[in-house]
Amino acid sequence: MNKTSSRMLASFKYIYLVAFFALLSGFFYPFITHTSFDGVISGVLVLFVGLAGGVLLYKSATSESKRALFLGGGFVLMAISLYYIFQFTGRT
Repeated sequence: MNKTSSRMLASFKYIYLVAFFALLSGFFYPFITHTSFDGVISGVLVLFVGLAGGVLLYKSATSESKRALFLGGGFVLMAISLYYIFQFTGRT
């Protein structure tokens, strides 16, 4: 595969993730209720923090040298994502 097509594929992956997370966090709700998009933007950011934590946990399972670093970082990012979810829902 040449360099241009691999870059297009990589950019398509990230565009797909952003679109999926926007739909998952309620993209159409502000259109229906005529409110702001602040909740959608914060929801997408929370999902990306959780995704980064999941990626680090996966890397800890496949890495030999930096396993503890990836494992700790992954759990910290997942905990931050969970904290933000509780904060946005008003449970803290």
